[in-house]
Amino acid sequence: MLELDLRAYSAAQSLSGPVIFDRGIPDIMGYLTLSGLLVPSHVAAVAKTARYNARVFLAPFWDEIFTQDTERKQTRAEAEAACAAMRETYTALGYEITELPYADIGSRGDFVCKQLVI
Repeated sequence: MLELDLRAYSAAQSLSGPVIFDRGIPDIMGYLTLSGLLVPSHVAAVAKTARYNARVFLAPFWDEIFTQDTERKQTRAEAEAACAAMRETYTALGYEITELPYADIGSRGDFVCKQLVI
């Protein structure tokens, strides 16, 4: 996972304009912590040096739309814990979190676009 995330991060460096990642290098730390595993020092080091924008978006757990399927196997409790782990990890790394609104996908997209206006 780290190798793939680093490749994506490196590729984005040459792009102009905003780049949005669905997941980032800190997510690896969050999932390791959530799983009760130690975060290897090289993963922590990369998360501290390969920085994204100071502000990141977080899609908070939303019970009303929660569902399990062949791709999403987490229980409600696991999904809530994953959200909390990501919030804690990104905050600990010094990122400012902007939560996506509880709204339809179009409204969420509009929200993100408005936030990206410089």
